[in-house]
Amino acid sequence: MKRQLFALVDWRRLVLVAAALTAPLLLLPLVADAYALHVLTISLYYVILAASWNLLAGVTGQFSLAHQAFAAIGGYGSGLLVRHLGAPLWASMPFGVALAALLGFALGRIVLKMRAIYLAIATWAFAETIHILLTAAYRFTRGELGLTVPALYRSAGPAAYYYTFLVLALVSVLAMYLVVRSPMGFFMCAIKDDELRAQSFGVDTVRVKTAVFTLTSAFAGLAGAFYAHYTLVLSPQMADFSEMAKLIIMVVVGGLGSFAGPLITAAPIQILTTYLEKYGEWDMVIYAVLVIALMRSYPGGLAALAGELRGRLAPSRPRHAAPKHPLPDPPP
Repeated sequence: MKRQLFALVDWRRLVLVAAALTAPLLLLPLVADAYALHVLTISLYYVILAASWNLLAGVTGQFSLAHQAFAAIGGYGSGLLVRHLGAPLWASMPFGVALAALLGFALGRIVLKMRAIYLAIATWAFAETIHILLTAAYRFTRGELGLTVPALYRSAGPAAYYYTFLVLALVSVLAMYLVVRSPMGFFMCAIKDDELRAQSFGVDTVRVKTAVFTLTSAFAGLAGAFYAHYTLVLSPQMADFSEMAKLIIMVVVGGLGSFAGPLITAAPIQILTTYLEKYGEWDMVIYAVLVIALMRSYPGGLAALAGELRGRLAPSRPRHAAPKHPLPDPPP
């Protein structure tokens, strides 16, 4: 497996691309103020969520509507363990991630035999159950009053949290890329293209889908745990469907199934959302109009648009002339 993975990944190109993208991000704290760094830090949280949901819905074809719920599970799992049992962060945060992965595995075993709209409805019902539970059990979760949790660092400025989330996002995205480029990634693509045909070739589709569901739930829980100890106050809004709608917009605008698409659009959309908050719910209307216009022209999102522009700008290659004497037809 390791040899296959190393053979499938162009490590030199991967390092060069990662270095080129990371260099300007490392310099941002030198020119950005505290509020801008806060917005960028929250944007990196959404980068992890959007990239991991794209791994499930875009690459594997399993349209789940519970991804934001697993982020809330990771955050609340860590925060509640600290609040009620006094656990240290080095124990509570892995607990939140493990809880999200465990519930993701359990939900996956139940619903991943469903397809299309039935899967979406079942996962939406799970997410709404988590949202209602976090709101109703206010004596345990504090409900709408907000659950106060300790900070990740005792005394640190915005730059420290920005770099923490930047490293977390880079490591998470790299891990997702390796999954996509591994043999497991080929099984995921095969399931999305034609699940029945993949089964006919011996692919254990339920096992693969459950593994991907568990993995993406763990990534969501990881992002949620760090988010919890950065924002310091958690509310059931973290599991609200509006959060899932935002993730869908990020992925669809970037390009559903494109690995780079959600990475490019997640941060700009979150930054735009932050500055459109003064218009209330009108920001979602603006996004809906943008998504409809983009999908009408480029169903593949910005990734498809970038591919078309690259094709137009690339120098045209000379076509090979057709042979004067075509090959004879194969014998019957």
